[in-house]
Amino acid sequence: MNITRRAFVRLSGLSIAGICLSSSKIMRDSSQYVEKDIGIYVGSNIKDIDSTFKRISDLGFRSCELYTSSYGIEMASPLQEAMKKYGIEVIALFTLGPGRTNWDFYAGQENIGLVSREFRRVRIDALIQLSELAKLCNIKMIETHVGYIPENPNDSNYKETVVALKEVVTHCAVNDQVFLYHAGQETPTTLLRTIEDVGLENQGIGMDTANLIMYDRGHPVHALNIYGKYIKLVNCKDGLYPTDSRNLGKEVQIGEGQVNFPIFINKLKGIGYNGPVIIEREASRGKQWENDITQSRQFLQVLFKSKGCNEWI
Repeated sequence: MNITRRAFVRLSGLSIAGICLSSSKIMRDSSQYVEKDIGIYVGSNIKDIDSTFKRISDLGFRSCELYTSSYGIEMASPLQEAMKKYGIEVIALFTLGPGRTNWDFYAGQENIGLVSREFRRVRIDALIQLSELAKLCNIKMIETHVGYIPENPNDSNYKETVVALKEVVTHCAVNDQVFLYHAGQETPTTLLRTIEDVGLENQGIGMDTANLIMYDRGHPVHALNIYGKYIKLVNCKDGLYPTDSRNLGKEVQIGEGQVNFPIFINKLKGIGYNGPVIIEREASRGKQWENDITQSRQFLQVLFKSKGCNEWI
């Protein structure tokens, strides 16, 4: 594989990941992937869906997760045409729905996702519309940020959020779809509790590898033990822990943050995950974005084909 020098330097982590320091620990061969299809996270609306799919096709991607604010059924025809024209599989549709969102530790607590009392109803309706769009396009998963789910299960807003989720997840079940929680704004145990309290089988986790770090809710390697069977999609993104009390940690290029992808991917393989993997790079644009995702894909392909240690170092 021809990889850039920058990507090759990141692979030095493999030499560390492959060393099991304790002789009492068994190194398992978890290399079950020969050539993993790595998809891409993109945003597009009804006016630019063709150009978006052309761009990712030109970059060699065959699958994507699509974020859109055009979640009405009028999006169905142009989306179907673009999927067919460029041979792109849409693994999941993602929307936030109407209303403002603040990506911080203050206003965001009140206005992100279905946790927001102010925007809850319109976002439920938006997700139901998204489910109908997905049905028309034969897309089997929809996803959203639920928000800062309260840690306290006795909190009245926790209970209200569970009721809202049941409405959306039930609608997805009727359409033979999985509802994905885009994880990371809540601790892993809180997300697991929420899934259990909603109590429906068609729930899953879209695991953003950086969010737990950027929101200071844990670490993705440890979270695999809790998320387990509910992981249905992995969004590979890297980030840094926050350094102040108001703002999230910073997103960085894959391999340059605190996820520790050699360890994460080997543990992911070790728990038997063989589902879709998506590159998510939100902090760069234009040619830099293209360079970043190309290098990230090369980096991840090497890791998925490698043999290594599943232990946390």
